[in-house]
Amino acid sequence: MQVVGVDEVGRGCWAGPLVAAAVILKNPINGLKDSKLLSKKQREKLAEDIWSIGDVSLGWVPAGAVDNIGLTSATGLAMQRAIDGIKSDYDKIIIDGKLNFLPENPKSIAIIKADMNVQCVSAASIVAKVARDQYMCSMSLTYPEYGFDKHVGYGTAHHHSMLKLYGVCDLHRLSYKPLKDLLGANV
Repeated sequence: MQVVGVDEVGRGCWAGPLVAAAVILKNPINGLKDSKLLSKKQREKLAEDIWSIGDVSLGWVPAGAVDNIGLTSATGLAMQRAIDGIKSDYDKIIIDGKLNFLPENPKSIAIIKADMNVQCVSAASIVAKVARDQYMCSMSLTYPEYGFDKHVGYGTAHHHSMLKLYGVCDLHRLSYKPLKDLLGANV
């Protein structure tokens, strides 16, 4: 049975895209688990391995679209975009978590902690995290004042202080409550 693992990264970020990955592994890979439990170096090495032996696709939804359609819809859109890029036939889609973001697809199910227990979902978690982190690090060249290379858009104390100092940029999710609270009604 051919299974596509799907996971996303960046739901809680104050800035940057929401990224989902869909992965079919052609062979098992040792060391796969939830990306949050791996070091940056481990994730990057595993991501290379996953890309080399898997059918892998990413789905990106920019911050402005997250603001416009909402986080739940944006997550579903990112996952659908990732699934649309899968070239192989598949029998089942396993999404990490308790909510099936692709309910119209009869092949999809959600499984809590799938990123720890299902290899292709772990692989999707890793690939999405590495791709998004690399993108956000590259954005620190365009927006050096925010320190995206350090916090990759998450709501850290440093990010908060840079928002107070410089305001928002095009990467910020203006619909998020912390940004609204910080910047007031102008957002």
